[in-house]
Amino acid sequence: MTTLDITSVDHSRVEAVFDTDKGAMTIRFLPEKAPNTVRNFLELSHKGFYDGLTFHRIIKGFMVQAGCPRGDGTGGPGYMIDAEFNDTVHERGVLSMARSQDPDSAGSQFFIVHGDHASHLDGAYTAFGRVVEGLDVLDALASVQTRASGPNGEPSTPVEPIRIRGVNLRVAAEEQAASDGEAESETASAGESGADETAVDA
Repeated sequence: MTTLDITSVDHSRVEAVFDTDKGAMTIRFLPEKAPNTVRNFLELSHKGFYDGLTFHRIIKGFMVQAGCPRGDGTGGPGYMIDAEFNDTVHERGVLSMARSQDPDSAGSQFFIVHGDHASHLDGAYTAFGRVVEGLDVLDALASVQTRASGPNGEPSTPVEPIRIRGVNLRVAAEEQAASDGEAESETASAGESGADETAVDA
């Protein structure tokens, strides 16, 4: 859970820091590509929805998937959101929404691409962010031991649970520095004039 007021900040300036059992990853969002998807993800993160959930599906060289409250890929937040398919390439580190066969069935589950390019996902899944720090953590997540499970026997379930300990939302450091610099400049100008003014279905 985070205290950042996500209603009063430009979502392109927001970073999400995923604290996982394998380390931290920092995500920057693409609200210009998928504004409603970004908003939904930030709202869920702000409420602490993802805290304690597991990466329930991991396929090395393809993707890592999380966001299911049941831990088996069948759960969600209790609602679905419309797809916002866009021209973002599903390359390594891209964050995208998981869904069923229905294009408008995404809710809370997401995946992060581990392979260099999952081209078959382009234009068919809503990409809405990318990893800007912690690709080594993504590699560590993708490298955990997995076992077969489910009706199709896909070997993608981690043998040991790998959890998201928390998601911290913050304004990106460079954006905050620029904002602080503008505020200092305005304060200095005000002082000179005598005025008192003062962040898968894969």
